[in-house]
Amino acid sequence: MNVLARLWFVPAVAVVWEVVTRSIGDADFPPPSTIVARMHEMWFSGPASRLFLTDDAVANILPSLQRLFGGWLLAAVIGIVLGVVLGRSRMAAQYFDPLFEFGRAIPPPLLIPLFFILFHAGLQVHLATIVFGVIWPVLLNSIDGARAVDRTYVDTGVVFGLSRAQRLRVIVIPAASPKIFAGLRLSLSLALILMVISELFGSSDGIGYQLLQAQRGFDTPAVWAAIALLGILGYLVNSLFVLVEHRVLIWHRQAGRTT
Repeated sequence: MNVLARLWFVPAVAVVWEVVTRSIGDADFPPPSTIVARMHEMWFSGPASRLFLTDDAVANILPSLQRLFGGWLLAAVIGIVLGVVLGRSRMAAQYFDPLFEFGRAIPPPLLIPLFFILFHAGLQVHLATIVFGVIWPVLLNSIDGARAVDRTYVDTGVVFGLSRAQRLRVIVIPAASPKIFAGLRLSLSLALILMVISELFGSSDGIGYQLLQAQRGFDTPAVWAAIALLGILGYLVNSLFVLVEHRVLIWHRQAGRTT
């Protein structure tokens, strides 16, 4: 019921948008009904056996999702593993900190030409762009989370004879998980942005590619349709992540209520 109470604002904005754009009559700002109709025509007018997805949807939306989640998962694994290890070694973190500050200051889109030189073209370029751009929130939050683990918990693990690997798995990672999930959530939004940017350069498919082709063809409703689709995907992906986060970190919220 609370969700429905919050969502009433969306159709209200859509109605106002529809009225205003129709009264203005500017072709560069089509009404929502035109955008939805173009989205249906481009992506969701296929056969029911294929979940109503058109050939364009299969050829462009699915590759984009593959790049999005592939790059994000790869960055998540590297960032968490490296961040937890460095977070438990203050000396190593001090050596690597200047490199991290230098790396995260570089805008990822500027490295796309370099990635084309290194990997020529294809999926590797998209994954490299996404991984380089989204790994920093995961890495830095993992370092902070692992570093902030109460020393008493670690010493207790030593007393009970846990090995270093067991202490990391049983004590450090669970204690650092709230900060790790915060980094993962932020990186997921960045991954969607970088996915689109990477598809604007030298790609032959994807939502970003369709957006570029629509712009070149002066197909304004298709441009807005791609933008709307990206917004919907961002909302759905974030909502799914929040649902998983709440289930995984339920112990953290319950502990917060008892303190």
